[in-house]
Amino acid sequence: MAARLRPADPADVAAALGRVAADEADRVDLRLLTKHFLAVLEDRAPGHSVEVRVPPYAAVQVIPGVRHTRGTPPAVVEMDAGTWIALASGTVSWADAESAGRVRASGERADLAPYLPLG
Repeated sequence: MAARLRPADPADVAAALGRVAADEADRVDLRLLTKHFLAVLEDRAPGHSVEVRVPPYAAVQVIPGVRHTRGTPPAVVEMDAGTWIALASGTVSWADAESAGRVRASGERADLAPYLPLG
């Protein structure tokens, strides 16, 4: 089983979010924020029925329900890092991201709206 992600230091998160807001973020900031917010999601919605993928940075399994052990899980959510950070921080809603085609979600329980924003 893969190790759980860990939330980042709050000061590092705040600084990286500031650079994102100023449109000055780099890959290091995107990786830090992606992994941080995925770790927060893991803590708030533990489970293994939905795989949330943010390539190339990380993927986690969350939401209670049927656990999968091989192959593609029954529900998959995938998006780019910018979209994930915007959703997690509340600067874009799930409905807006989905209608704009910024989120690819399939399967039962693939709607993350009840868990967002993360803060």
